[in-house]
Amino acid sequence: MTAPKKPWLLTPKEILASLESSPEGLSEAESKKRLAEYGPNKIAAKNQRTALKIFISQFQNWLILVLVGATAISFLLGEHLDAVVILSLIIVSVLMGFYQEYRAESALKKLQKFITHHCQLMRSGHWQAINSEDLVLGDIVELHIGDKVPADLRIINCDGLSVDEGVLTGESAPVLKQVIAIKTTKETPADLTNMLFMGSFISGGNCRGIVTAIGTGTFFGQTVMALEKKAPLTDFQKETQKFSNFLFKVILLLTIFIFASNSILGKGLLSSLLFALALTVGITPELLPVITTITLSQGALKMAKLKVVVKRLMAVEDFGNIDTLCTDKTGTLTTGIFSLASFIDIKGDISLDLLMEGLLCSTRNNPTDIALWMSVDAKKLEPKVKQYQIIDVNEFDYERQRMSVVVALDDNKELITKGAPESVLKVCKLDKKQHEALKLQVKKYEESGFRVLAVAKKYFGDQTSTLKDEFDLDFSGFLLFRDPIKPSAIEALKLLQRLQVNIKIISGDSVEVVKKVAAEVGLSVDRIVSGEMLEERNPTEFEALIKDNILFARVTPKQKYDIVATLNKEGHIVGFLGDGVNDAPALKAADVGIAVNTGSEVAKEAASIILLHKDLKVLAEGIELGRKTFGNITKYIFITISANFGNMVTLAASSLFLPFIPLLPAQILLNNFLSDIPMLAIASDNVDHKYTLRPRRWNINLIRNFMIYFGIISSVFDLALIIPLIYFFKASPEVFRTAWFVESALSEMLILFVVRTRLSIFKSVPSRLITILAILSMIIATGITFLGIGRGIFSFTSLKFPIWLWIGIVLLSYFAVTEIVKHYFFNKFDSEPK
Repeated sequence: MTAPKKPWLLTPKEILASLESSPEGLSEAESKKRLAEYGPNKIAAKNQRTALKIFISQFQNWLILVLVGATAISFLLGEHLDAVVILSLIIVSVLMGFYQEYRAESALKKLQKFITHHCQLMRSGHWQAINSEDLVLGDIVELHIGDKVPADLRIINCDGLSVDEGVLTGESAPVLKQVIAIKTTKETPADLTNMLFMGSFISGGNCRGIVTAIGTGTFFGQTVMALEKKAPLTDFQKETQKFSNFLFKVILLLTIFIFASNSILGKGLLSSLLFALALTVGITPELLPVITTITLSQGALKMAKLKVVVKRLMAVEDFGNIDTLCTDKTGTLTTGIFSLASFIDIKGDISLDLLMEGLLCSTRNNPTDIALWMSVDAKKLEPKVKQYQIIDVNEFDYERQRMSVVVALDDNKELITKGAPESVLKVCKLDKKQHEALKLQVKKYEESGFRVLAVAKKYFGDQTSTLKDEFDLDFSGFLLFRDPIKPSAIEALKLLQRLQVNIKIISGDSVEVVKKVAAEVGLSVDRIVSGEMLEERNPTEFEALIKDNILFARVTPKQKYDIVATLNKEGHIVGFLGDGVNDAPALKAADVGIAVNTGSEVAKEAASIILLHKDLKVLAEGIELGRKTFGNITKYIFITISANFGNMVTLAASSLFLPFIPLLPAQILLNNFLSDIPMLAIASDNVDHKYTLRPRRWNINLIRNFMIYFGIISSVFDLALIIPLIYFFKASPEVFRTAWFVESALSEMLILFVVRTRLSIFKSVPSRLITILAILSMIIATGITFLGIGRGIFSFTSLKFPIWLWIGIVLLSYFAVTEIVKHYFFNKFDSEPK
């Protein structure tokens, strides 16, 4: 069996025969055989990073490239030992970075397995849900509004079908589809109107189709390399870019100054160049990309344990920085598990006929329809319901807020409509008095906490119907549902409040229902803004309503989008939690789109965070974890900047009055390498609880001030070592360099324990791994000066006891002063909430 090359030319009957399938679908045995023969239905991601790509990326760091170039020059000019030492340190650094990034990439791949994509298909005459990757040629698939097309399909029947093919064509307008075979010389998605293509979404109606191509054989698979777009920068990436630009300017000016001054002072062009480049590496947090990747991946794995899965690593940071969370109430404040409470006809009586009409006009794929079918009375009516034939269906959509079906029993046909009360009532034959009375009744039900759906019907003569047929209906009654408050909701709201995350409830339910639920969970119900109120406002008034209120009811998909866009405009980091088709625009507009794994495919596609369990408490815990991740990344910046900047400024300044270069390039690079070892474990470090109590963003002014304050402290204590070495100990160049290397390396390890926390060092415990690696680095930095390799390759020498004693005094003093100044600094520039 081979797939037809142009399935759009064939009729439904011909395509079934060509693919050796039938309306009952394939058998399980045949599907397994085809899966083994053709492989899974998936496409490898364009930007998937292989081990080779990750290794090559280590050399895309401009500092590494400059050092490689300098090493080559040094070797050509006869400085073979220096060249080998520098090159060796480069290679070790690259291998460390590769190993850590490869582990992070593997961790991200593991996360993707949590996110599932299912579709409904016919196997051996029975409908079932399977993973989309298990689809094979000839499978019969059923799709409804909001579903993602899982493979290329030839439509075999459809009703009111429209499809969003923007991912393929770039066009946002939905395309109408049909069943009949077409003859065309054009083979673009827009022209093949009886085909569905992988990656597009059902925007209206429903259909059944037969799989004609999978994986890389699909239209999407063949063109994905050209179609894939680069994701927009997140807030975290933008701020990181600003920080990098700031640091680059500092480094460039320092490098030029050091090279020029040392060259003018006659210390040799090559020596001056290598010294300047080594200092450049010394001050630069060159591991920032690696540290960021490692920390984000570790944070992502921890989030996965909380049932929060990230699709993009960078979303972890923006997730932690959310200051405004927009969410529906269903499934977050309430359980989302509906139960049928009652079914009351127009006379106010319990009516099994009304319940049966509700059962007939249902899809079984939303919470209220599931509740209908799970009710005790529905079980009694099932035999009678089966006697009816469903002739035609007009799917639910979020604009008209209802659905309808045409059903037949013997020769009698009826059109039944079910949906939001206001939507159904306006298409019923009611006078003004009746209409107002029923609206009042709905309000009373909703004030009592019921979710209300209305049902109406009329006799119908045709075999098919359209939306235009939904008029002049006879009102049947109301279906009342209960959705209990989730036990964890109140605790979750308190946790979000402690995290200083503003909550905005944006619901499609009525004002009364939203008010009732909000009151039960302790939210203020002084004012609730309806979608109708938003429509009546000009842009300025609209923005004021969004800013000043937290409860929104009966909002449309466009209004959800406008609310999120308005909050973004005001500078908020906005998270939007949604799982329906109508949530997709707002999910895309939010800084962090959050969907549920059981939600619609279009919502999951638009989101950057997937919840395996819809729960505000889980979300709050994920936000807190995101903040811890951000905290550990900023620790690396502070630790590196504080020690490196001071040391490098002192080195640069001292080189102006010393008759020799203060530290050899290899010694500077070794110092930098040793200080980076414990930093690779920064992702494992503990974060102070107070740090997570508010959203954080990159603060360039804070980093600059930190660099100046603690750089000066570092320089002062460097001078406290240098001056006695020169004037009291009369140190030779070798002794001077050895002593300064030891002091510089140990000070960076010690400052780690001070700067990693804003609390007293005795009140904040570092992780075991970072402690072990820091101690190991200190042992190596000290011990290498006694070894032959240190003395032969790095030109270290032995130090007398008085010098060791003075180094110890300087380090302890530096440690104590930094601890004292730290509290003053943060109280002045970045105080914590009380």
